[in-house]
Amino acid sequence: MSRTRSASRRSRKTVLVQKPSGVLSGRVQAVGPERFGVVAVDVSKPRMKMMLCNFYGTCLIPPTEFDQSKGGLHAAVDAIRHAQQQAGLKDLVVAIERTGEYHRPVQRAFRQAGFEVRLVHPLATKQFRQAADPGNKTDDTDLAGIHRATVNGFGLHEPELPPDYLQLRMLIRHRRDLVHKASALCCQLREQLHAAMPGYAACFEDIWTSQTAWVVAHATGCADAVRAAGLAGLQRHVDEAGIRCRASTLHKILAWASTAPPAHPLIDSVRRIIRDLDDDRTAKTRQILALERSIAHGLVRTPYVRLLIIPGINIVSAADLAGEMGPITHYASPNAITGRAGLVPSRYQSDLVDLANGSLIRSANRRLRTALMQIADNLVVCNHYFHAKADLWRAAHKDARWLRVKVAKSFSRIAFAIVAGPGPFMHPCLRDRHYVLHKLQAFHNDHDTPMANLLEDLHAAIAQLPKVEYANEAKPLQEELERSQRRRGPQPLSEIIPIVLARLGMGTVQSTPEGQDHS
Repeated sequence: MSRTRSASRRSRKTVLVQKPSGVLSGRVQAVGPERFGVVAVDVSKPRMKMMLCNFYGTCLIPPTEFDQSKGGLHAAVDAIRHAQQQAGLKDLVVAIERTGEYHRPVQRAFRQAGFEVRLVHPLATKQFRQAADPGNKTDDTDLAGIHRATVNGFGLHEPELPPDYLQLRMLIRHRRDLVHKASALCCQLREQLHAAMPGYAACFEDIWTSQTAWVVAHATGCADAVRAAGLAGLQRHVDEAGIRCRASTLHKILAWASTAPPAHPLIDSVRRIIRDLDDDRTAKTRQILALERSIAHGLVRTPYVRLLIIPGINIVSAADLAGEMGPITHYASPNAITGRAGLVPSRYQSDLVDLANGSLIRSANRRLRTALMQIADNLVVCNHYFHAKADLWRAAHKDARWLRVKVAKSFSRIAFAIVAGPGPFMHPCLRDRHYVLHKLQAFHNDHDTPMANLLEDLHAAIAQLPKVEYANEAKPLQEELERSQRRRGPQPLSEIIPIVLARLGMGTVQSTPEGQDHS
């Protein structure tokens, strides 16, 4: 019976040759192909080239260059309107080839002029250009390829992102770029440090988080200077920097210096390079921390903040996914998420040959795929459910790449249900669930966020949570409030948490004064 229903559903399914977001057939039928226009635009850095044809390809505006300036864009709009009136066009679309960020000013100008703008991927332009002009690539042939791609349903409608999502996307991409640059700096810095102080980095569990390591390195610069300074000298350098350091760490540094190999002969030049690289690394680290505070501020204003209940999901990974996905309403199902990310195997089929399990398709949203894959790696390590699943798959000798994709696809279904769903979500991966507000509070404490901003973000996160979750979210806050009231000294959280609990509709726990019997 189920097979019959499935077969009938498949038979009723509409098959489209075009991309669903690029179909123009209904609009063309409504006005007629002669009355439907397609404006093809090829954008470069200083200028653009434009051509207007009807649906059949009859040229109404020949390929014409316009400057990417206010006057040039106004002239292009006026030319389109004049040709539209002369040819009696009743409907048209503007198709622009994507070129990083260079097409965005042109896209905004045509949208502000009231035209519907479609985007054509350069790969689509190339395929339709090569079919008619193999081995010949010019701006005019590109315009013809853009036109053919659009009338065949490959001029895609790009939904506009709300400002919150657009800002979040810009910030997470900027953070990702800074992290890559900081990682490259760390590699250079470690190499130069090894030239000046061979083996010194091994004295520390993590040299990048150790303040003592860099204070001593900048103050001495080589093993000879460390030996000359001795324990008292190293302690003086640390005290002058105003940091705490265990005596065992200083003894470990002295032990390294006693057996260290010779340093680079041009030690002064190497020390200068180390100092410059470390200043650059420190500045980028501060920028990344400031960006992460702003990213958290944007995340709590989206329903993606609910993903923090999953063990293995942190603020940055949830924001990364939110920025790259955009509003969850843009996705009809979890399959739409994995399809956009390209988490499907490529397939080659011809006659009796059918290779259905190839590598992942290449044409996809790589940034969204990266966000999902990074989350999958975190879940395998930090989430008990996915960790156990991964162990079973490894025991079955599954490919490591298949394992990551499988976890990413499973997570996409869970994320869709949590973000799009109106109420609580139950899944084995939430057996030891985390708490959104507690996680957010810990994040801001680590980033030294001002209390006013912390309170604002907590209130914004509460607005994104289902009301049935308020009681669960209040539990760790009640416990934290009780602990803070028993601690001595200034406790700003003891002032913040009652406000948050009141917003959740919960009362506060009164701690018993010290020395008083609970009875």
